[in-house]
Amino acid sequence: MSTTNIPNAAAPTAWQRARIFSRRIFGDMGSLGYFLRLVVLLVFALYFGLPLLWLLLAPSKDQFAINSINPLAFGNWATVLKSWSNINLYSNGEIWLWFRNSVLYAVSSLAIGLAIGVPAGYILAVARFPGRVLLLWLTLITMLLPPSAMVLPLFLELNLVHLVNTMWAVILPASFFPFGVYLAYVYYSSNLPADLIDAARVDGCSELDLFRHVALPLAKPLLGLLAFISFNANWNNFFGPYVLLNNDKLFNLPVGLQTMIAGTSAIRPGFNTTPGLLKFQQADAAMAGLVMILPVVIVFLLSQRYVVSGAFTGSVKG
Repeated sequence: MSTTNIPNAAAPTAWQRARIFSRRIFGDMGSLGYFLRLVVLLVFALYFGLPLLWLLLAPSKDQFAINSINPLAFGNWATVLKSWSNINLYSNGEIWLWFRNSVLYAVSSLAIGLAIGVPAGYILAVARFPGRVLLLWLTLITMLLPPSAMVLPLFLELNLVHLVNTMWAVILPASFFPFGVYLAYVYYSSNLPADLIDAARVDGCSELDLFRHVALPLAKPLLGLLAFISFNANWNNFFGPYVLLNNDKLFNLPVGLQTMIAGTSAIRPGFNTTPGLLKFQQADAAMAGLVMILPVVIVFLLSQRYVVSGAFTGSVKG
């Protein structure tokens, strides 16, 4: 047997995997295909990267410099400190109250959603009971419903139990995570061998112990992916809190920043709805935007290993 191909048996590097992936999309077209791939990737990088770069640089420039010919130039650190001071002065630092509320809402909804969604998906994957297919269809239908279609039923339901304008009005609806249920179902259907389940049952393992000691440890990529998706969605949740809350002390960051910016001259020069209100400029609004996205970036950096591996959940059988 020839041994010339033995080195190829090693695991492919990240660059080799990227080339294989790109070849599947664009085909093997030689130098022309390589050039087209670079062009497509460059266009996407510019499309998604330029707004983030502008957001990073905007707090360093005054109103005139932001609207100048070169919007991607760095201004000065004095303007950065001034923008930071301005957002802290707004309503005696209310932005940090909104920040705390956002953390509370996002983490609480994440914990409840995972505690319910992952076991539900596991049960749908391994158990056979009447109505199982109907539950799967209902989960898929719920995923397709736009959030705006659910606002009125949610408002009436929460109002019936006197939870409107409370923290639970944000936490409970956000904890309903049908995408997590379905993704857990797909993951366990594809990656949990039936022989392993049968062997554990033969050894006397109860259903609860089977989930805790066998199924749950195998789902670390799934948990990491669901945690990031859930946290990101809950952190950026605007429509629900905007409708269900009318106390600014309960606002999360998206609703609070919208209130802050809409009532100042940040996006409408010369406009100020509140007499004596600190006049915000675009640099101050950009600084508030950085406060908004920083936790999402941190969570992604901490969970990126699981996000990348979990993104292919269920793509390979076995």
